[in-house]
Amino acid sequence: MGRLQGKVAIITGAGRHKGLGEAIAKKFAGEGCDVVITDIGAPSGPHLSADNIGTSAEMESVAAGIREHAKGKVLTMICDVRSEDDIKRCIADTVAKLGRLDIVVNNAGIGFIMKPMMEFSIEEWDIVLDVNLRGPFLFTKHAAAQMVKQAEAGQGQGGRIINIASQAAKSASPQLVAYTSSKHGLIGLTRVCAVELGKHNITVNAVCPNHVTTGLGAKQNAFRGQVLGKDLEGVFEFRKAKIPLGRVGLADDTANACLFLASDEAAYITAEAMNVSGGEEMH
Repeated sequence: MGRLQGKVAIITGAGRHKGLGEAIAKKFAGEGCDVVITDIGAPSGPHLSADNIGTSAEMESVAAGIREHAKGKVLTMICDVRSEDDIKRCIADTVAKLGRLDIVVNNAGIGFIMKPMMEFSIEEWDIVLDVNLRGPFLFTKHAAAQMVKQAEAGQGQGGRIINIASQAAKSASPQLVAYTSSKHGLIGLTRVCAVELGKHNITVNAVCPNHVTTGLGAKQNAFRGQVLGKDLEGVFEFRKAKIPLGRVGLADDTANACLFLASDEAAYITAEAMNVSGGEEMH
């Protein structure tokens, strides 16, 4: 216990129950980290409807559940990762309330727009790329600046940036043209930022989980069932048959990988894209 004692982390897109962000926040808070949970807070446009985003009420509910077992503070902040102003405000408010910033997990993502490439609209393409790639770029840019500022003031020695990519960052996924493209791009962003920020002792890594049945994962299961002509049980059997360890991924599998990359034990690891797939993804 206490592997992240004294650290402060922001986790984006963490305002939904049973999501990867909630699992990561819970794991960090249990290890002594002060955690800021962010989400967009309210529906925005035709694609970010209430059933696809973390509302303010659900975000507060997630935070309340984490606080019951937390060793550190758990705060919530509304932040639209498409907005540079929102990101700058979120980082400034975090530093004002918690004194510093050591870890950012770029978890916010859109993976629920599923259709053949030739049916994809430019509006759908743009919103997926804005959330999945523009958001991590902007958060990394401004978080790194804060981490460098802290180091120059003698208040820290670098930091950790962790990008939640996907198995789709390594292998093509049909009907997910924008998602797959954005996650491939996220690996490129991870590597470039790792090279540029290494001199500041800021590590930048990506985690690449296979399918996890979160709220988003449930939508993907329903869609995959339609494509395969299978019920939910058949979809799970289809997925498990491809995984050497014989089970689909759990949110805690990804959270454990993030905890390791955020810890001192991973101080010499950067520019990596870690598979968390039970052996399904080997690239």
